[in-house]
This record gives sequence, C-alpha cells and structure tokens, in this order.
Amino acid sequence: MQPFLIVAAAHFLALLSPGPDFFLIARTSLSAGWRAASGACLGIALANGVFIVATFAGTAALRPDGAPFIGLQIAGCAYLLYLGARFIRHAGGNPLNVPGGGHAPAPARPAAAWRRAAGMGFLSGILNPKNALFYASLAAMLTGPHASAGWKAVYGAWMFGAVLLWDMLVAAMIGNRAVLRRFARSLPWLERMSGIMLILLALGVIAALLLR
Repeated sequence: MQPFLIVAAAHFLALLSPGPDFFLIARTSLSAGWRAASGACLGIALANGVFIVATFAGTAALRPDGAPFIGLQIAGCAYLLYLGARFIRHAGGNPLNVPGGGHAPAPARPAAAWRRAAGMGFLSGILNPKNALFYASLAAMLTGPHASAGWKAVYGAWMFGAVLLWDMLVAAMIGNRAVLRRFARSLPWLERMSGIMLILLALGVIAALLLR
C-alpha cells in the first residue's frame, strides 16, 4: 500500500500546479460555462489515459533488476527533480486573471461547444511532451509486486480518475470568483510545496536504488 500512496501523492501534487490544461479548462469555464468545460476535462483525461497505457506497457518488459530499468528509474527521478525545481523557481509565475465582468453568453449549440472543448482538451493533453515524461517517471518507480499487470491497472485507473475528477472540480469552481481569487493568492505556496515534495520523492527513490 505504501508504494501506491507515494505514487498517487506524486501524481496529485503534479495536478495541483497549473499548466496548459488548467488554463484551457479555466478559459473554457469562464467563457462557455462548466458544462462545456467538462468536455475539455474528458479530453484531457483521455489524453492522459493514452500516456498511462503507453508508458506502463512500455516498462512491462523491463526486468526490475536490469540496467535498462534502473536507468529508466534514474531518468524518471531526474525529471521529477527538474519538475520540482521548476515548480519552486517559477512559483506564481503564471498568475490567474480573475475577470470582473459577468460570464460570456452561452453558446447557441451546447453539444457542439462540448465536442469542440473535448477535442481541444485531448489535443492539449496529447501534444504536451511533459505528460509522457511524467508518467514514464512514475511507471519506472513500480517494482516488485506493484509492477504486476493487476497493480498497473489499479494505478492507471486511479490516475485517470484523479485527472478527470480534479479537472471537473476545477471547471465547476473556476466560475466562482471568490474561490478563484483565494486560489490565485495561495497558488505560489502550493507550487512551492508541490516542488519540494516532488524533489523529496525523487531523492527517496535514488536513495533506495543506492541502498540495494
């Protein structure tokens, strides 16, 4: 259970820091409402699902004690260190603009707006190379019983569900300007804490590798 909690925590910490997907959801929710933004959420989650399946299947053939797998683990830790350092260095560098006016009028064809948002969400997620690197780094941390196909299915389902539910929560709450202002004020601290935790996670995996 402990490896699952570690990987799940690292995944959720990465979700907390806004990136292109977050701003796409925010912009769609503010301009077209949360129902249209839910399409973007699903598209982003599906793109993440593609990366999850690809990276988990790609590491399935690697032996846990083999040099390629250890190399992949080291590369994954290096990426988490890089990601954590960027979170800390650029904390608050992407300020959230809280509009003062009302919502833009809803589109005349909600179904078409939802499909368009879903397509944009999928493209936003699938064209982001950081997603592939991040999931590869998490997949490389799975060793022993937690590297079995059954456990990988559990991890994959959890990550897909976490991405979808978190993005849906963001879409639903982003229209509340009071919530958005509070989130904008706390964003730099969230990014710094997320960066520190990702760095500690990577250092912990490196220490475990050195102590084998």
